[in-house]
Amino acid sequence: MIRLYHNPRCSKSREALKLLQDAGADVEIVEYLKTPPSAEELDRLLTLLDLEPRALMRQKEEEYQALHLDDVTLERRHLIAAMVDHPRLIERPIAVEGDQVVVGRPPERVLALLGK
Repeated sequence: MIRLYHNPRCSKSREALKLLQDAGADVEIVEYLKTPPSAEELDRLLTLLDLEPRALMRQKEEEYQALHLDDVTLERRHLIAAMVDHPRLIERPIAVEGDQVVVGRPPERVLALLGK
């Protein structure tokens, strides 16, 4: 089963979901704005993606500027906590199957989880 961290208002997220559904994938939808991932889950996803937190953040969101998340002295745990507290900061969609994780930008990237 593929877990999709999804925002139904985002066209890229909707497109990624449709691609998975059209391919016959079993998808668990997590509307992350309503149910944000925990700090532990975000840390796991970042580790599997081999990314630092800012690479998974929407840096043009108001919260990013308001919270001064561009401050290079902030530690990983602080950036992850900001994403948990302000899930709009999380880039979307994120698709997960086991230890495989992809950011659906562009949406077709989610098909890699199906071997396509």
